[in-house]
Amino acid sequence: MECKAVEDCRVAVMLGEGFETIEALTSVDVLRRAGVEVVVASVMPTREVTSAQGVPVTADAAVADGDVDLGGFDAIILPGGMGGYENLSACEPLRAALSSQLEEGRLVAAICAAPMLLAHLGLLDGRRATCYPSCEDVFPAGAYQPDDVVRDGNLITGSGPAKSLPFALAVLEALAGKDVAAQVASGMLAC
Repeated sequence: MECKAVEDCRVAVMLGEGFETIEALTSVDVLRRAGVEVVVASVMPTREVTSAQGVPVTADAAVADGDVDLGGFDAIILPGGMGGYENLSACEPLRAALSSQLEEGRLVAAICAAPMLLAHLGLLDGRRATCYPSCEDVFPAGAYQPDDVVRDGNLITGSGPAKSLPFALAVLEALAGKDVAAQVASGMLAC
């Protein structure tokens, strides 16, 4: 799952209207600091997507435009927010890509409410995961772990907005290794 070189890593951060600002942009920030190619992709009809906190973000691409091949990424990141989760869930190309992403051994990372999408798709069966408290009701038996960040092979989940930085660093570590993640964390005074 680790990329051969950081600059060879390609990651999609998926945005649906109502996403959690800190969860999306912290992942973008941390990965770009390391030199990872990050494509911010909208699942909405346009590239402009507004967060749950009213922050407008212009995505690099929109799935509806057909200019995003969701099968071409080393990782797909799903920020939470109930509105964001609902809009991500409604995107059929994303739903299909998540299944193949995990099956092919590539990374999927979801935080806050977004792991519910993985549960609805049956992708948490036999896995360990976390989410925002009360969202675990849709998880299969035994999947929910009451931790901040949980990694289970090529699946990383986070519990909520305040855990955005450890979540993003866990994604970076999975893609580029402990040394790169530690270097970025140190530069951000996170350790």
